[in-house]
Amino acid sequence: MEKKLTREHVFYAFEPGLEPALRVEQGEEFVLETHDCFTGQLKTEQDLLDTLDWDRVNPATGPVYIENVQPGDVLKVDILKLKVVGQATMVTFPEEGVLGDRITKMETAVLKYKGDHVIFKDKISIPMAPMIGVIGVAPAGGRIPNGEPAAHGGNMDCTLITEGVSVYFTASVPGALFGCGDFHAVMGDGEIVICGAETPGEVRLTAQVVPALKGLPTPFIENPELFSAVASAGTLDQAGSDATHNMADFMTKFAGLSINDSGMLMSLVGQLKVCQVVDPQKTARFEFPKWVLKEYGFQMPT
Repeated sequence: MEKKLTREHVFYAFEPGLEPALRVEQGEEFVLETHDCFTGQLKTEQDLLDTLDWDRVNPATGPVYIENVQPGDVLKVDILKLKVVGQATMVTFPEEGVLGDRITKMETAVLKYKGDHVIFKDKISIPMAPMIGVIGVAPAGGRIPNGEPAAHGGNMDCTLITEGVSVYFTASVPGALFGCGDFHAVMGDGEIVICGAETPGEVRLTAQVVPALKGLPTPFIENPELFSAVASAGTLDQAGSDATHNMADFMTKFAGLSINDSGMLMSLVGQLKVCQVVDPQKTARFEFPKWVLKEYGFQMPT
C-alpha cells in the first residue's frame, strides 16, 4: 500500500519536538500532498492579502520520520515526481518584495492552466516548471518558521528543487523530521514580489542516508547536469559568499581538488545565482557543472 500524507497533515515551523505524521523506511517511496503557500485561503481575485490569516502561511506537509536516521547523517532526498493539482494564484502588496516601494495596489491574480502552460491574465503562455519552495528537516533546537530559510533548508525558494533532483540535508534529530510545501507551477529566480505561481501539488519522494557524504555542506542539490551549494544569510552578499565557500569545501574535501584549482574552475564555469531576496534571510546558490568533476574521476557517492 502506498504511503501518503494528505495536505491536512501540515506544520508551520521546523522544530525538533514535532510529532511524526508518517514513518517510512530509507529508500521507500512516499507521497506528500501540499498546499500553496496561502493554505488555499486565496480562491478568487476578490480575496486579497489583507484578509489573510498570516498564521497559516507556508505550510509544509509532514513531518516524515525516516527510519534509522541519526543526527549528523547526510540525508539524500530524491524528488521523483511533481504534479500540479489546483489553480495558481499570485499577489502584489505595497511595501512587500523588492518592488514593494513602487507597488501601490493590492492585487490577487488567478492564473489558468492550458496543458502544461500557465496562462498569465489570458495573454502570456508560460511553460510550467513545477518546483518546491519550502523543504527541509528539523533543526537541533529552537523553532524556525517555514517562511525562513536556514541551514536546515526551509523557504529557500530555489528553482532547482524540481523533478529529478536530489536535495541533501544534514539531520539534526533522529528520523530527520522531513517536510515540504510551498509548491509553485512556475517561478523565477528572486521571487521578487514574494510569490511565484502558487499552487497546491503532489510530491513523490524517497530518502536515504549517504554515509560517505558525512560532513557535506548542506543544503546541497544535485541534478543530472550540475551540483549546487545553497546558503541563506541576512544579506545577499553574505549568502553568496557562504554558498561559494560551501561549493569550494565540496570540491576540495569530497572531489579532491586543490583550493587553487577549485577557485579557478569556479571562476571559469561556475555560476553564482540568486534564489530569493524577499525573506529576511536571503538565499543564494553556487552551481558547478558535473562534467568538469567527471574529468577528474569524481562521482557522487551513493
